[in-house]
Amino acid sequence: MESTKYMNPYLAGLFLGLLLLATIYITGRGLGASGAIKSLTVATVEAVAPVHAENAPFYKEYNQTHAESPLKNWLVFEVFGMVIGAFLSGLVSNRLTLKLEHGPNTTPKVRIVMALLGGALFGFGAQLGRGCTSGAALSGMAVLSTGGILTMLAIFGGAYVFAYFFRKLWI
Repeated sequence: MESTKYMNPYLAGLFLGLLLLATIYITGRGLGASGAIKSLTVATVEAVAPVHAENAPFYKEYNQTHAESPLKNWLVFEVFGMVIGAFLSGLVSNRLTLKLEHGPNTTPKVRIVMALLGGALFGFGAQLGRGCTSGAALSGMAVLSTGGILTMLAIFGGAYVFAYFFRKLWI
């Protein structure tokens, strides 16, 4: 069996830290992805149901703080860059496959349903928490924010607790 070669995790962590530092220096704020999803959602609702977007308080508030199109938000470009970067990384390292991985006791359908459910719950939680793990935990911890540290503890603690209940999906 051929082992897959990944970047040294310490070097990757160093690069992530330098990227975070550069982002804070250039933009005045840290990294995060949930803001891009919010921007895409606002743009979609404005295109599909403009009357609703004009009358709903959530969209009014968003448009008051963002003068330009929601798709011109720098976070949208960040997420597209992450997707393109991940694709190129997989391509260059010969790890690009269209294979659905799942545990021996789980069907592909269950894997897809659980992934979608987990993603929806995570997105809902990111909206409630006013940021995803990148924004709340990583960027928060980079500036030694108590909220960032507590968020990171809650994320890892919650994952540790829930792993017991969901591990049968993988082993």
